[in-house]
Amino acid sequence: MPVPMEGQKAPDFKLPDASGKTVSLKDLKDKTVILYFYPKDDTPGCTVQACGFRDEYKQFTKKGAVIVGVSPDDAKAHTKFVEKFKLPFVLLSDTEKKTVQDYGVWVEKSMYGKKYMGVARTTFLIKDGKIAKVYEKVKPEEHAGEILEFLSQA
Repeated sequence: MPVPMEGQKAPDFKLPDASGKTVSLKDLKDKTVILYFYPKDDTPGCTVQACGFRDEYKQFTKKGAVIVGVSPDDAKAHTKFVEKFKLPFVLLSDTEKKTVQDYGVWVEKSMYGKKYMGVARTTFLIKDGKIAKVYEKVKPEEHAGEILEFLSQA
């Protein structure tokens, strides 16, 4: 599937959080949703990105935004990641890889000449059920600030 474009309806999802509770996009309909897809818990880039969101969490909540992270990792991995870095937002498990495919972020990657399938680090800003902004090829170090800047202008 291609990446949904700005202005399009955001694909709905129903995924479990670390405690097993199912979260759907419909549950968050009155909020600005920062839906970020990342490759793997507790890896260097993903940790930098998650900690960036953690460090600016109060600023995001002041702007009425909720942060939701999604990766193919299971609930156990998410729980460890959340506890280790004291992440104040929800991480959802997409072990079936349906949502990463619906959002077009399950892609062929290459490392050391070897090809494999994985998550392209991508964030969707969703307002009123529609994609308001798409961030592709995210730089983990700058990402939280980049979104806060956009929210300040909106």
